Amino acid sequence: MKHIAILTGGGDCPGLNAVIRSVVKMASQHNIKVTGIKNGFSGLIHGKTLRLNLQSVSGLLHRGGTILGTTNRDNPFSYACKSGEACIYVDKSQDVLDHLKQWEIDGLIVVGGDGSLHIANQFAALGVPIVGVPKTIDNDLSATDYTFGFESAVTTAVDALDKLHTTAESHHRVMLLEVMGRYTGWIALQAGIAGGADVIVIPEIPYDIKKIITAIKKRRSLGKSFSIIVVAEGAKALGGSYTIQRLVEGSPDPQRLGGVSHHLANDIEALTTLETRVTILGHLQRGGSPTAFDRLLASRYGTAAVQCLLDGKFGCMTALHGSEIVSVPLASAVGELKTVPIHGELVQTAKNLGISFGD
Repeated sequence: MKHIAILTGGGDCPGLNAVIRSVVKMASQHNIKVTGIKNGFSGLIHGKTLRLNLQSVSGLLHRGGTILGTTNRDNPFSYACKSGEACIYVDKSQDVLDHLKQWEIDGLIVVGGDGSLHIANQFAALGVPIVGVPKTIDNDLSATDYTFGFESAVTTAVDALDKLHTTAESHHRVMLLEVMGRYTGWIALQAGIAGGADVIVIPEIPYDIKKIITAIKKRRSLGKSFSIIVVAEGAKALGGSYTIQRLVEGSPDPQRLGGVSHHLANDIEALTTLETRVTILGHLQRGGSPTAFDRLLASRYGTAAVQCLLDGKFGCMTALHGSEIVSVPLASAVGELKTVPIHGELVQTAKNLGISFGD
């Protein structure tokens, strides 16, 4: 193992730079050269790289984003190309294989979420020595207890809830905070509990608007003139469907969710006449410095990924099981989304605190 490469794919999140730093520092202990691939798999297709050394990763631990750049498009196995006015999809995987051979890469570390690691698994099947590192603020990857970036996103959401509480109480309003999470409710659930929400709406539990109104009215009967509702972007009403903000052509998941909180707010105002306001947290959840937890987890993942390459463990992903970092097959990590167990301890904790899920 003389030369390894690393790329960051999918949406950015706090902790990516911490992983890059830990990979380079670990590799330097074994005299391994490290090449950074620019802009995810796009850099492997087009041959865009960056030499990484101890100097280039100095001061990265606390920085958000990724110095390598990233993209949630440019799947080498289905690469979007213009053909006149039309968009066609071609297989560019051989370009990736050619570049890896040309650069004499002995091992590749792919840092990403479900989409990026699915691509990594396809390359692993072609014989590329790959190790994955689980990254997503959504915490929806199977085979690991936590992905780095998630805890930082939850902390950002809780900070927003703390601020919304004071203005909601001052104006006697119903305040809705919409958070990310795609088709899972992990951010909404944990932020809602930690931030003192009165209602949490998640994709795993379709909501009944009448039940939400009942929860709001119950609070008012107890002398509480305001209510805080956390809404996951993938939430939907009973018998309803996802609220799609737009479609992104060429993306592995073209649906961009968002805006469900506006529909919910309109219903609340119509049924209660209570003044209702919406805050959509959006990409603030992806930005800023990683929390101490995510800095530590990212550092552990990065060093473990290099160790997997040194041990010849290819086609695997680093994962957190309990308090231990382990390696698991990539195929098990991308097999299915990890959703919130609706009868699990976290949901039950929220209900024991009097939080409604609109069910």
